[in-house]
Amino acid sequence: MLPWIQLDSAKVPGDSAELRLKQRGQEFSIMLGANELMNSRLSGSEEALAKLAAERLTHQQRPVVLIGGLGMGFTLRAALAVLPVEAEIIVAELVPEVVAWARGPMADVFKGSLDDPRVTVHVGDVGALIKASKTRFDAILLDVDNGPDGLTRTSNDSLYDHAGLRAAFAALRPKGVLGVWSSGPDDRFTRRLRECGFSAEALSVRASTKRSGARHVIWMAVKP
Repeated sequence: MLPWIQLDSAKVPGDSAELRLKQRGQEFSIMLGANELMNSRLSGSEEALAKLAAERLTHQQRPVVLIGGLGMGFTLRAALAVLPVEAEIIVAELVPEVVAWARGPMADVFKGSLDDPRVTVHVGDVGALIKASKTRFDAILLDVDNGPDGLTRTSNDSLYDHAGLRAAFAALRPKGVLGVWSSGPDDRFTRRLRECGFSAEALSVRASTKRSGARHVIWMAVKP
């Protein structure tokens, strides 16, 4: 078996955490310490995040979608595949090196998705962008950490507490969708979503595009 080779590392702004980009043959992995945050072989749940949201946006011909977290681009590519040509997609990525990896060593994984005219990349904190926006988005898709229980950056927790969810509620247009990816279930988070005015459901999806293996959780929360 081929060994893993570390290609680069990056500090998470405002935190002591360090991301590491590794490659083994055609496979890529982004690590945080001993934790693998994402792998280029496992894209099913990230793709589902975009597809499930798009199913709830069929009323909107020109949806404006905010994706929090670029990752390996799976949510972005899925969104481009299912959203109309008039859509606008803003991808907020905190770590500049992740954007550089997407255009550099992982270019084949991204398949030119960052060059689609519907896409704008915002290098910065998605939480700050949400708080600065009022009734701007038709969907906000968050895949910035391990889920509501922050792993990469403790300040990510503020996206998922009551104040963060109310900010997302205010940033969405009526019938807007907040989608949240998580590695596992969290009943308390479902309750918080409902307490903040959302109609919310937690859906179990496969981590892989195959019909086997581990499952992740995606919340679909709709603003009335």
